[in-house]
Amino acid sequence: MSLTHRFPRTVRTIHLYLGVFTAPMLLFFALTGGLQAFGLHETSRGSSYAPPAWLVSMAQLHKKQTLVVPPRRPRPPTAQAGTPAAPAAVASSKAQRGENDNRLLKNLLPMKIFFALIALGLFTSVLSGLYMAWRFSRRPGLFGAVLAGGIMVPLLLLLF
Repeated sequence: MSLTHRFPRTVRTIHLYLGVFTAPMLLFFALTGGLQAFGLHETSRGSSYAPPAWLVSMAQLHKKQTLVVPPRRPRPPTAQAGTPAAPAAVASSKAQRGENDNRLLKNLLPMKIFFALIALGLFTSVLSGLYMAWRFSRRPGLFGAVLAGGIMVPLLLLLF
């Protein structure tokens, strides 16, 4: 076989097995990133929503590469009534934040939906790539070993 035929075949094989090895983490990042787009991994002030523990842990792993979730800081105490300048400062800062929040928050939902659709597209693309790699593989045993390695390596790295 000539070099002009061997080189593309080698590149195709490298692409196949690198894709199979990285696919489990791509699926993980697509799933957790899509859920994080809507803030489902965290509580918000004034809401009774409490995210499931597994989602908090997976989001922490996605963002900080650890399963240890630090405790939330307590809210700062409100300004003391004895301080005369505090109420005016608090009122002006709330008004200023309210104006900024309204400008910033009014268009977040379309972007969140777009990011969730991108995450869904990535998830389905990786799944279909895995299916095609398995279905048309000449060496299904090697495919399974590389896929298992792509699952096991991150799990083993969590132990360190």
